[in-house]
Amino acid sequence: MKSTVSKYEFVDEMSNKGNGFSWDGAGALYDYLEQLEQDCGVEFNFDPIAFRCEYNEYENFKAVQNDYKDIENIDDLENKTTVIEVPHTDKIIIQAY
Repeated sequence: MKSTVSKYEFVDEMSNKGNGFSWDGAGALYDYLEQLEQDCGVEFNFDPIAFRCEYNEYENFKAVQNDYKDIENIDDLENKTTVIEVPHTDKIIIQAY
C-alpha cells in the first residue's frame, strides 16, 4: 500500500476503533488487497473509512442473505461481487454492491 502500512498496522486499525472488522477478517482483507495490488500493478492508499464503506464482514453466509435477499447460494454471491473467505472461520467479507 502506498503509505507502506504493515499488515499489523492495517489489521490493528481495521479491527479496532469501530471499523467493523474482526482481527482475522482484517487480516484476510489485507492479504486480498496486497494480492490485488500485485495482480493489477496498482497501489492502494490506506484509507480505513473507504475500505469500511467498500467491504463488509459477515459472521456467515446466512448473515449475507439477510442483507441481500436475491442471493440463494455462494455462487450467486460470487457472480455479483468479490467474496473473501476468512480462513479458519465461517466469516466472509464481500465488496458491497
